[in-house]
Amino acid sequence: MDLPLGYLRQGESSSSYNKLVCKLHKSLYGLKQASCQWYSKFSHVLITFGFLQSKSDYSLFKKGHGFSFVALLVYVDDITLAGPSSHAITELKHFLHTQFKLKDLGCLKHFLGLDIAQSKQGIVLSQLHYTLQLLEDTSYLACKPTSIPMDPKLCLNATDSDLLPDITHYRRLVGKLLYLTLSRPDITFSVHKLTQFVGQPRLPYLKAVHHLLRYLKNSSGQGLLFSSTSSLQMRAYSNVCAPVLLKAFSDADWGSCLDSRRSTTGFCIFIGDFLVSWKAKKHTTVSCSSVEAKYRVLSSTASELIWLQQLLQDFQVKVDSPALLYCDNQAAIHIASNPTFHERTKHIEIDCHFVRERVTSGVLKLLPIRSQYELANMFTKPLPSTHLFSLLSKMAVKDIYKPH
Repeated sequence: MDLPLGYLRQGESSSSYNKLVCKLHKSLYGLKQASCQWYSKFSHVLITFGFLQSKSDYSLFKKGHGFSFVALLVYVDDITLAGPSSHAITELKHFLHTQFKLKDLGCLKHFLGLDIAQSKQGIVLSQLHYTLQLLEDTSYLACKPTSIPMDPKLCLNATDSDLLPDITHYRRLVGKLLYLTLSRPDITFSVHKLTQFVGQPRLPYLKAVHHLLRYLKNSSGQGLLFSSTSSLQMRAYSNVCAPVLLKAFSDADWGSCLDSRRSTTGFCIFIGDFLVSWKAKKHTTVSCSSVEAKYRVLSSTASELIWLQQLLQDFQVKVDSPALLYCDNQAAIHIASNPTFHERTKHIEIDCHFVRERVTSGVLKLLPIRSQYELANMFTKPLPSTHLFSLLSKMAVKDIYKPH
């Protein structure tokens, strides 16, 4: 019977077909429950095969110990495998092929818009193809490049100029730029700032987006370098089980929002010499002092550090304790270390106690740092080119596709 689903011939009732069903051979994109059912089936098969699901990241599965360790990361129907043993990975591939119809794409080169370039010097994680496609779609491939993502003198507020006649164009551009922040810490603050005006975009905001596109033209292949000569990598090659060091930098620009006077905070976290996490965010409430603003970012950075410690345990990586957290505000460090400052911290007591407990228990160690060496500066404000490039060099951000 060759009838479309839900179709009835004239004069026939639905009772004639009340026993007909459709057998679903594969899940279809667009169905609300398709991805959930696929993930449920896939995770069940992996757990049956001996994998354990990570409590820190539910899309991560792990199996084995030492040289036989295998990690599997899944996003819908895109899967990445990693491990020191090629035999263990081959065995896992064979098992998955017996359970599902899969296509082996070989050595990892592209994953969810990310480009992975591997050599003896290390691994570079970038979004070159995504950036070039974005520039082509916006007709900015032949534009005049600029050296910084945002003008440090630019002051954006919610009442500048007239509203844009086509707000969807601005929102579409900002949405595409937002995905670029996965591998581009240099544009994180600029994109974060531009996302604050998607509700009622105006002409100055669109000009700032165009300025950012010109910067991407100048650094389309920029990404994160994970060097093979780093102390962490050399320790892995020599099978030395020495713990790795987590260190973080946090900063806040107090009352920087011209419309609400809310503070902008940012942090960046390193595993050894590798930059692995960064963030820029505007506070949901107004901070009464610069110390409060600094303390709020200390609290969010501490939460991220604790999560990374748990995630590294899933990868069987020993973490040195305490993790180092650098802050350029001496008052915030003193408050975290000295409980006698209770009268000054009543309005920030929850964040204060959260950080103080981690310091007291030895999980965190707060260290002072001069403002000019604060790496998190680039996540709280637009910087001039000299300062920006200096910070990027310390984060191992490179453009291997750019001629030198």
